[in-house]
Amino acid sequence: MRPSALEKSILAFALADWLTRAVFSSKNSTALAAILVFAVVLWGGNNVGTKWLVGSWPPVWTGGTRFLCAGFLLLGLLRVTNWFGTYVTPTRAMKRQLWWQGGLSLAAYIVAFNGALRFTSASHMALYLGASPVWALLWEAHDDPTARQPRRYLAALLALIGVGVLLWPSLKTSSLNLRGELLAFAASVLWTNYGRQSRKLTKTLNGAEVTAHTMWRAGVWLLPFGLIEVARTSLPLNLKLLGVQAYCVVAGGVVAFGLWNQALRYWPTSRVFLFNNLIPLSTMTWAYFCLGEAATPTFWVALLFIATGVVLGQMSEAKPIGLTG
Repeated sequence: MRPSALEKSILAFALADWLTRAVFSSKNSTALAAILVFAVVLWGGNNVGTKWLVGSWPPVWTGGTRFLCAGFLLLGLLRVTNWFGTYVTPTRAMKRQLWWQGGLSLAAYIVAFNGALRFTSASHMALYLGASPVWALLWEAHDDPTARQPRRYLAALLALIGVGVLLWPSLKTSSLNLRGELLAFAASVLWTNYGRQSRKLTKTLNGAEVTAHTMWRAGVWLLPFGLIEVARTSLPLNLKLLGVQAYCVVAGGVVAFGLWNQALRYWPTSRVFLFNNLIPLSTMTWAYFCLGEAATPTFWVALLFIATGVVLGQMSEAKPIGLTG
């Protein structure tokens, strides 16, 4: 006898419940690496989708509405299910941190990120994000004097050379292109800062909770500016635009950010951000098939410098970084 639709639904819900519990309670290094790779694949599609969206929608409005929807959606799941563990109500002090450290840093990042996609390719934007592990290593060295090793600074130099390779064509052409490259560089640094803030917040909240609370707060920060954008320009609406935004909300927002912040709960920022090296390749693949973007020669040269810098920076550790929680 074939199972009924109700039985299939119950089975699917039970499977989803088991999977989410397994993922969001995992401390295993292999499992954490696997979920980070999955998040990177989702972000590749998100980057390409956002690139396409900001061609029709204002950038701040696009990012703000995405974060509002994703944040409230995930917050609702946290309240009505146990998929992500027991819900923890933030204290007053934690709420202040979520507003001023998590939400504001995420809002600043998405403004730079979406703005950059107006003027540069999705692959270039992703490559700048690939340099973020180096900025994380330098920040950690600033916080911990014992971590100030020459290899870290050499790694940063190589990453900067890679960024310079990307910037050089823009410096020789129009200021419009240069604006996109500079915004992409700013997004890379702001993304690192958000990762650091998230790691601090995950000492009290789990990855899904940090994602939900920082996302809807980032959306609130951005909403007034997004409304100003909409008042100044048109806002076309069709099923294709709404469908891509829905993917960015669910896959690139709820799922990818939740997995990323969960890994930050157990690994140092620089170790988690090492997986950013895969974002350019994931994004370039999505962009090639979805937008017809071809990689430029400077992309590959820059990727070589940045990837070498990141790997060298990780090798500077005296011993492998283990789990911290």
